Amino acid sequence: MREYYSITELTREFEISTRTLRFYEDEGLIKPVRRGRTRLFRSSDRQLVRQILRGKRLGFSIAEIREIILMYKEPPGEAGQLRLMIKRIEEKRENLRQKRRDLEETLAELDRAEDACVERLAELGVKT
Repeated sequence: MREYYSITELTREFEISTRTLRFYEDEGLIKPVRRGRTRLFRSSDRQLVRQILRGKRLGFSIAEIREIILMYKEPPGEAGQLRLMIKRIEEKRENLRQKRRDLEETLAELDRAEDACVERLAELGVKT
């Protein structure tokens, strides 16, 4: 495993912009080493970027991702982080289930509205 990665290497590997990496740095999620104006990312930063992107794909906010990452670094450590992650996953899952119910209800309403339109057109003698 390499000691350092350049910003270009990480942006290519993860298919993200330099601005994204700088944002994660500004948010305190990663802390690259600076040599002059050059940022050098450790393997741990690379792993954190991987975890951040995974969290984003799962729908977590930056604040939620930060909370999970910080829990790993401080007591209760990894066990606490894993418990928090399970809790957050269940919250996301329930949120998605509610969105699915809302979408199904909206689709049913659209079906009813369309049926009413088709029925009215038939009453008017207009073919669809």
